[in-house]
Amino acid sequence: MSHTEATLTVPHYHPELVPGARNAIEVCLKVQPEQRVYIVTDRQTQSVGWAIYEAARKVARSVIIRVVEDHVERPSNLYPVELMEPLESCEVCIYCVFPQKGELVSRQQFVRRVEALGLRYAHMVGITEDIMCQGMRADFNKVDEVSKRLLEKAKVAKEIVVKSRFGTDLVATFNPDFTWRKTSGIIEEVWSNLPGGEIFTAPWSVDGIFVVDGTVGDYFSAKYGVLDKTPMTLFLEGGYLKKVLCDNKELEKEFWDYCHTAEGSDRVGEFAIGTNLAVFEFTGNLLQDEKMPGIHIAFGDPYGSQTGADWQCCTHVDVITGSCDVWIDGEQVMEHGIFLADRLGFDYAYLASDPSVAPVLKSLK
Repeated sequence: MSHTEATLTVPHYHPELVPGARNAIEVCLKVQPEQRVYIVTDRQTQSVGWAIYEAARKVARSVIIRVVEDHVERPSNLYPVELMEPLESCEVCIYCVFPQKGELVSRQQFVRRVEALGLRYAHMVGITEDIMCQGMRADFNKVDEVSKRLLEKAKVAKEIVVKSRFGTDLVATFNPDFTWRKTSGIIEEVWSNLPGGEIFTAPWSVDGIFVVDGTVGDYFSAKYGVLDKTPMTLFLEGGYLKKVLCDNKELEKEFWDYCHTAEGSDRVGEFAIGTNLAVFEFTGNLLQDEKMPGIHIAFGDPYGSQTGADWQCCTHVDVITGSCDVWIDGEQVMEHGIFLADRLGFDYAYLASDPSVAPVLKSLK
């Protein structure tokens, strides 16, 4: 079922979702009065969807919201016309849906149409009420400033070295023809995840050991949560996954199989640095965890439309390592997961008044 202002009865949602929803519409997407907005949500995250709907309705010319399960059985690897058609008549789109196994292809279908149409787009896969009260309340203008400072160094880097207390020890090298992208939450040139806070590119190669003590992407995050008790060790050579070791043998096999789904599934397609200073602990939800200062990589599709990489893949799964030491072309910019602010030209003082640092409201539980 679709809804417009004329036909809508809005279900109840917690009022503490409102600040994050307004941040998305007014700050991140900068929705204007003449613009039309399309929101896709699902039954699991619809409280967030409706909060964003009402925030958009206060600003935009018109707003449509559709709930995935009203139009297709899940998991779905192809979206029907009822979910795709509204993209043709909007300027802004928000996708807040909780992922299910086997749905990456339908998300790629949706995003590729967004890119073809040049829409301003917020990708909120896996959004939760907790994240709306944490990461989505961040000062994204400050996150954007930090991201720009880091981007200045990364976009000319030949290599980045990463080490961690859990055993990560790798070197990433880069192709100057590929583009570093900033997805800070301030959505400008290209679409972005929300909450925002990272810079990323497709690496030329990644070699060494990557220990996943954080979160794994796609449906893995909901199934396995944070891997601090059972870290997963990945062995990389020439930019490809060569071996996986984990005490959780179910995860070990499932991750290895996922990374051999198709040609390119075992290739590192993304190298990224989290830049949201207000995210300081893993939650088990990739959407927010990958924004924490540190390093994450992804196997599979390199987002060639954004990075310039000349290959593609039908899979994409992120993995995060925590408490990193990071060197960009020999200059250390992070120690134990904390940016060396003096070398990047910013400070952490603003966090004292950042509402996203406050504890998650227990009333949402």
